[in-house]
Amino acid sequence: MKKVEKLIGKGNAWFYLVFRLLVGLLFFMHGWMKFSGEQAPVGMFLAAGIIELVVGAGVFLGAFTRGLALIGAVEMLVAFFTAHVSQGWNPLANKGEPAVLFFAAFLVLAVYGAQKWSLERALLKKESL
Repeated sequence: MKKVEKLIGKGNAWFYLVFRLLVGLLFFMHGWMKFSGEQAPVGMFLAAGIIELVVGAGVFLGAFTRGLALIGAVEMLVAFFTAHVSQGWNPLANKGEPAVLFFAAFLVLAVYGAQKWSLERALLKKESL
């Protein structure tokens, strides 16, 4: 167990970077998917797609990560309650599992921010939020 703790302790910044990159990329892809179909998205679907593209790109790049993560978390709450709860509260049964997982990931990102390797830190020398 000590070896695992030592490995994680030494690499925690790298693990967090991989986490942030994956969440940002997957959320961006989630938004991109809305625009890659034959029909253009409209209404809340359009708004969700735009939010997902902007939040995903920002989180991936490490730009305004905390603020964008809060926006992403709110969007996932709205998505869960408007699109999934009508089919029951269980996220595994109502297909709301991605919304719940993204919500949890965005809470982590909102608390910890972009950390070391971020566009915002490179340009501004700090995280603004």
